[in-house]
Parts: sequence; C-alpha cells; structure tokens
Amino acid sequence: MLLSLVVWLGGLIFLAFVEAPTAFSGILPTRHLAGSMVGRSLDVLHGMAIVSGIVFLITSMTYSRMTAGAARPLAGRHLLIALMLLLTLISQFAISPKMHAIRAQVEVIDNLPVDSPQRVEFNRLHVWSEQFEEGVLLLGLVALYATASALK
Repeated sequence: MLLSLVVWLGGLIFLAFVEAPTAFSGILPTRHLAGSMVGRSLDVLHGMAIVSGIVFLITSMTYSRMTAGAARPLAGRHLLIALMLLLTLISQFAISPKMHAIRAQVEVIDNLPVDSPQRVEFNRLHVWSEQFEEGVLLLGLVALYATASALK
C-alpha cells in the first residue's frame, strides 16, 4: 500500500525537481528535445501512477477490511487517491494528447511567434498540465500522511 504511493510520489518528485530542470538546463542541444524527453517521461509516469493508484486502492481497502471489518471506500485516503487518479487521467487523456498533437503539427514550438494560436494554446495546456501535477503531488502528500497515520 505505502510502496505504491511512494513510487507514484517519488516519480512525480523526480520528474518535477530533477529531470525537467536538468533537461531544460542546456544539457540537451535544443529545448525541443528536452520537451520531447520530459513529455515522454510524463506519459510513462502517468502509466505508473494509474497502476500505483489502483494497487493502492485495492491494498488499502483490503487492509481496512482485515483490520476494521469493512473496506471503507469513502475513507479520506481513498478519496484522495481517487482524486489523484482523476487528475492523472485527465492530464494523460485530455491535456497531453492535445499538447502532443500541437507539437507534431508545428514541430518546434519555440520557432513559432509568441502570439501564434498554436503556441498560445500549447502554453495554456502546459500551465494546466503543471497545475494538475502540482495538485496530484499535494494530494499525494496528504494521502501519504493520512495513510501513515492510519497505520499507527
């Protein structure tokens, strides 16, 4: 139960605080390559997150059933994980595909004028993507605390 949540949060923390800043720091020859790498990594992370969320819910409800006699699907930690999953699914299946489509259409976002409709839309989606990931991280930290407290 805890491992699935820590894998999810650890991946998110690594992507946000290590991989993305490193990729965009100039190590790669272009920002386009950095964006491609981080975008692909985010897709993989979302897959890991979906599996981790499902594993968490199954194991946590099983644990609740074994210790309290009921699965408690509406327990706070379960609702937090469900919300994290919802944000992740929206990001993966609504926001990311639109960003990938714009990148495929225009090839290099940075070559577009700042006021180009595609660049404006890409930047808008990027802000939403970041906000969803920040929300997942914050909810995850609260879920981790709630889970650890429940295991005392």
